[in-house]
Amino acid sequence: MGRASLSVLILLTIGFFFATYNLVAMIMHYRSVGKWAHDDSDGQMLLDPVTEMPEDVKKAKNVKMPFHVALTATDAPYSKWQCRIMYYWYKKKKDLPGSEMGGFTRILHSGKPDNLMDEIPTTVVDPLPAGLDQGYVVLNRPWAFVQWLEKASIEEEYVLMAEPDHVFINPLPNLARGGLPAAFPFFYIKPADHENIIRKYYPEEKGPVTNVDPIGNSPVIIKKELLEKIAPTWMNISLKMKKDQETDKAFGWVLEMYAYAVASALHDVQHILRKDFMVQPPWDLATGKNFIIHYTYGCDYNLKGELTYGKIGEWRFDKRSYLGGPMPRNLALPPRGVPESVVTLVKMVNEATANIPNWDTE
Repeated sequence: MGRASLSVLILLTIGFFFATYNLVAMIMHYRSVGKWAHDDSDGQMLLDPVTEMPEDVKKAKNVKMPFHVALTATDAPYSKWQCRIMYYWYKKKKDLPGSEMGGFTRILHSGKPDNLMDEIPTTVVDPLPAGLDQGYVVLNRPWAFVQWLEKASIEEEYVLMAEPDHVFINPLPNLARGGLPAAFPFFYIKPADHENIIRKYYPEEKGPVTNVDPIGNSPVIIKKELLEKIAPTWMNISLKMKKDQETDKAFGWVLEMYAYAVASALHDVQHILRKDFMVQPPWDLATGKNFIIHYTYGCDYNLKGELTYGKIGEWRFDKRSYLGGPMPRNLALPPRGVPESVVTLVKMVNEATANIPNWDTE
């Protein structure tokens, strides 16, 4: 072996050693705090903290565990067109290999039927009493789930709590395992950074603040019987948080997400955290084997394909551009160089709008 080849081999060996060392160190860290990361679909280790799954709740490969897809919505045009696109892709992915999607319900918390009742399976529930949400419309979400769970008659043992701005990009299996729900970890939900506030709702005798998972209620796949216990607590904590000025100021538009995380911890429920549950363009660049696109962020680019986040781009896709009604069909595709996740999102939106009858209906 030549000197140059030997040098390359040594460098590769050293690189492998440090990569392996870092991986082991990270895994040992997560295990040391009672959490680890596991992707049960192919045995891949994911470097995100999750609740360890006991052997007796690991899923047998040939056992189907269908879940009911449920999302809360208003009767505003902005909510309607998102629900129509979401339902279109649910139907496209539902019966594909690997999917464990069951039935579907749009939980409409307007208190009255709308013009999508025949298009999308819908249950109508009441909104909160006037003024109680203080203009924070998502405060109706936990109350909507409380009502729906009281009246729902569904076959599935599990429920996926989804949102209108979700698009299914791959068939979604049941990621929950027994009493352990599955959830997506949000980088901006940081209970430990707000311990003084979290302790107002999660007392010290319940345990460390790290018991509160870095999640919201969506996307979450959870046993219906568990959600029935958590939902009233989630609703009450949401209302308490909104009334508390310090909490409201600290949590802002994600207040209801923190409320779900705290409510779950109060019921001693922790979640398997699945980073592959969804991607969020423009920050996640590729869809890969992930399951959902969440298009909550605006996607702004110049014509060179460079991100101009915070500044309206020469090309943009932002759901908030269409508050008053449906977006037009056949949106222009992004410029060359824009990440695949954004391109895929626009193509999927275009396919849905091209195939949904009477798309221009508000």
